[in-house]
Amino acid sequence: MIKKCITQILTRLKSKGRYKHFSVLKNYEYKTRHECKNLQKKLLFNMLKYSIKNIPYYRNIAKESKIVPSKRTVIEDLKKFPILTKQILREEYKNLKSERVHTNFIKNTSGGSTGEPVLFLQDVSMKETGIASQILFDEWAGRKVGEKMIKLWGCEKELLEGTQGFDGFINKNLLNITLLNSFRMTKKDMLNFTKTINREKPKMIEAYVQSIYELAKFIKENKLKIFSPNGVITSAGTLYPEVKKFIEEVFNCPVFNRYGSREVGSIACSCEKGYGLHLNIFNHYIEILDNDLKPCKPGKIGKVYVTTLHNFVMPLIRYDIGDMAVAAKIEQCSCGRGLPLIEKVVGRTVNLFKTKTSELIDGEYFTHLFYFKGWVKKFQITQKDYNLIQILVVLQNEKNQEDIQEIEHNIKIVMGKNCKIVWKFVNNIKSTKSGKYLYTISEVK
Repeated sequence: MIKKCITQILTRLKSKGRYKHFSVLKNYEYKTRHECKNLQKKLLFNMLKYSIKNIPYYRNIAKESKIVPSKRTVIEDLKKFPILTKQILREEYKNLKSERVHTNFIKNTSGGSTGEPVLFLQDVSMKETGIASQILFDEWAGRKVGEKMIKLWGCEKELLEGTQGFDGFINKNLLNITLLNSFRMTKKDMLNFTKTINREKPKMIEAYVQSIYELAKFIKENKLKIFSPNGVITSAGTLYPEVKKFIEEVFNCPVFNRYGSREVGSIACSCEKGYGLHLNIFNHYIEILDNDLKPCKPGKIGKVYVTTLHNFVMPLIRYDIGDMAVAAKIEQCSCGRGLPLIEKVVGRTVNLFKTKTSELIDGEYFTHLFYFKGWVKKFQITQKDYNLIQILVVLQNEKNQEDIQEIEHNIKIVMGKNCKIVWKFVNNIKSTKSGKYLYTISEVK
């Protein structure tokens, strides 16, 4: 109890607004969708007004397009802004920075899983509101600030910063956060990870999807006992239903799916009901749009565009984050929260395969073909051309020819009977530079 009180005092002293924003999130969590969206509109209006006044790039756009935002028409006003791409972000970097003096900000980069990383700036306001949303999502998964947490993460920079010096002391001894490096996951490492979880008995585990999945497989294959936390939060990857179910069975607890990125922070998270993901509308304005930049109909896949509501050093308006998501078929979750839903995140645009007739095939289709094949330890499917599929496999046991024939047959059902399939059996499949693991990659533009 004393340690928990000290933790709360220290984190509040260190905080520069996270708990104030967290109180807003808690206050609005169960308000009506109408009330929640009204607050979002106010935040969006303030950001558009600020951006036009202080950001040269947006000032020029507003002048050319005669955009004068108002509180009443702010949603329609937003749609007058063009899409912000990574290429524009690179070319207009200087013009996207605020003219106002910001002394407390950091430089960050995207993960670069869809190409070269882009550089952007984030101020303390964005950092603090982002942490507030993570605290809220952690509570959904059964962990409050100061309670024990295991973080199985893969970013070398973040891991080093979180384990060394004063921050390392705070994380381990006061915030009760134990960091495990998912970049190193040998059998010996995973055995030590299992021992650490059993020893620490965390309220929650936060992990990369692929990392916790690999650890779960190791635990089951070796018939090890594992402590059950209140919940597991996965991020940095697509949480497919089979993977979610498997992790829940091994750890005997619910798995929560959190979606976000380096550019904008936590965007959405699933709740205890498990249908869809609640959008973090007090930090972002999210649009899921089709190829004509029209809102997607419920159940349809579209591209995700994000407008940040708290990053004043470099606001991102209608930013093409490079992800695909499915618009929700239901408006209100049975949990009672007023935060709107998206049905699921499909993944990066590179996770969608394309046919010559412009049909898009969800990468999840291909992953289903490989799950729980006893001879497959790891796999990755790459569309090299419209009629060329490359499959990398790390073998667990001797390959099964009947399975291979069945997989090829099912691939040709969606990609065409003339599709050529090339198998390569390798010793390892690398993750991206940011530590994410891609099951499917399309190189077809």
